[in-house]
Amino acid sequence: MNALLVRLLPDSALARRLSYQSVLFAIGEGVFITGNAVFFTQIVGLTAAQVGLGLSIAGLVTFVLSVPAGKLADRVGPKRIWSIGAVAGALLYLTYPWIHGFIGFVAIVCGLALVEAAGGAGRGAYTIDVFPREERVRSLAFMRSALNIGFTLGALIGGLALAMHDDDVIRAVPLFTAAILFVNAWLITRLPDAAHDHPAPPAPPAEVVSAGADEIAPAVERPASTSALRNRGFVLLGLMNGVLGTNQVLLNVVIPLWLVTETDAPRTLLAWLFGTNTVLAVLLQVRAARGSETVDGALRATRLCAISFVLSCVLIMVTADTLSWVTILLIWLGHVTITGAELFQSAAAWGFMAELSDPDRRGEYQGAWRLGNQFTWIIGPAAYTWLAMHWGMSGWMLIAGLAVAASAIAHPAARSAERHLQREVVAVR
Repeated sequence: MNALLVRLLPDSALARRLSYQSVLFAIGEGVFITGNAVFFTQIVGLTAAQVGLGLSIAGLVTFVLSVPAGKLADRVGPKRIWSIGAVAGALLYLTYPWIHGFIGFVAIVCGLALVEAAGGAGRGAYTIDVFPREERVRSLAFMRSALNIGFTLGALIGGLALAMHDDDVIRAVPLFTAAILFVNAWLITRLPDAAHDHPAPPAPPAEVVSAGADEIAPAVERPASTSALRNRGFVLLGLMNGVLGTNQVLLNVVIPLWLVTETDAPRTLLAWLFGTNTVLAVLLQVRAARGSETVDGALRATRLCAISFVLSCVLIMVTADTLSWVTILLIWLGHVTITGAELFQSAAAWGFMAELSDPDRRGEYQGAWRLGNQFTWIIGPAAYTWLAMHWGMSGWMLIAGLAVAASAIAHPAARSAERHLQREVVAVR
């Protein structure tokens, strides 16, 4: 495994540190993600519809706080917010074994979604700030590969827990996750600060600037950049990326619930599916991100994401009427294609964020970008679960059609975001 890491991780010492930290974080998350459908349905006693509805409620709560969380990251420093969110998330996982009923489930997932939104805004701003422009997308791709190494190990551990068919073991899984995430939080605090972790001091008043003030005057006169929410093209682009990002809703919510409730596939297949997804992501994420350093390249990745998304929906929807090994094969192929959607959507998001964010408002732009993800998580789990479970083939085709529409709309939205930033540059000059 160490030799694999050496081959897959970048030369940059900082990128390597972040990648190793990502491996640890993903082990903790991956253990729980692998068995969360079983945990919520068999331990907590929820129905598939309740799981989807609870996750949508969590998305609604955090939606309104995405931009404030990003502004907070700009104000106090992205690394600090990231580390605080990591600690709070670990504490919440400690409470999972004591969830009782739907109300308790909603309270916990809302709290977890909230701290992950704040920590995620900090992490996103930090990883863009801390790398030079030419290294950003490639370094983020390596970090994503490292995440998936961790998810692979987590999936194997989670699969062992499921294979024991012991409810006490399944109840212990979130406690294991919490322990890993506490260590992860400590590692975050050991990372070097980025530019936004040390806000620039206020410019001196105009009256005290002396003969050499020509270099200072532009900073004094520079108009404040407009709010990220006023960049309508960027906000719309984030929403469309969020629609394509519902590959994670399919991967982590709908397909596991579909497998458990609508097919004859064994539930232990979940571990193999997540293992396949993460191994492919480890091997292919950097390759999938090539060329996405520009807006044009990111748009190309968006188109490839939509194609993969549609293929996955078609493969999964037919498994309700298949048996035995045919079901297993088709679900596995569905995971392979949804992995493609995940890789291309991630690459596109990094390119858009790196190229279309205002450098003075990294955290706020992270928050605005996450509005798209949050909005789709408000409606995605409940809507996709309902469409898949109750509408069958028609529901799956509608989900696929949404991905195609999002890819088409992303193109004019990206151009609009570019024009907005260009107008700000002209205003500054």
